[in-house]
Amino acid sequence: MTIPLFPALPGQTFAIKTPVSATNIASDDSGREARTPIYGGLYEFELAFDGLAADGVSYPGLSAQSLQAILGLYLQCQGGFGTFLYADPNDNAVMNQAIATGDGATTLYTLGRSMGAGFDTDFYVTSLAGVTVNGADAGGFTLVPPNLLSFSTAPASGAAIAASFSYAFVCRFVDDAADFENFMQNLWSTQSLKFRSVRQ
Repeated sequence: MTIPLFPALPGQTFAIKTPVSATNIASDDSGREARTPIYGGLYEFELAFDGLAADGVSYPGLSAQSLQAILGLYLQCQGGFGTFLYADPNDNAVMNQAIATGDGATTLYTLGRSMGAGFDTDFYVTSLAGVTVNGADAGGFTLVPPNLLSFSTAPASGAAIAASFSYAFVCRFVDDAADFENFMQNLWSTQSLKFRSVRQ
């Protein structure tokens, strides 16, 4: 089954991206705490669209029928039930990203990206531009959804594996209802469309 893609539309006015983690924290009388991480690496997004066109001619600066594109995705997902791919305009690709070091036996590696001192793998790879092993272009590899790199022959022990690829976040809408306002003929807006990334 193909996961639908959130449309890129020119009527968007702002975006908020919030990293989300969960931690169990138990405090005792001495003031000491025991902290246990539950999960991290997920995001919540909130977008606003000041202009969504309901037809294909009235507002040439907007994508034709951009209202239908957003509403159609929302209906297809049945609100918070289904998932879709969101390619964050500022966080959707890496070039020559170090992935792992070969051990001479492993043929399957998880694609990820460096985020400061962290290494994040919670995304869906949408295209794989190239792979290198010890700096040389590699062959004999395939992309296994959502983010696995499979080699037909294991890279040599000590070989540096890197990849260039594009990715998107697997998301669901936060709410089962969304407000759209028709403020001019064939022109609509929505001031808060919220969704969050999920693990597959």
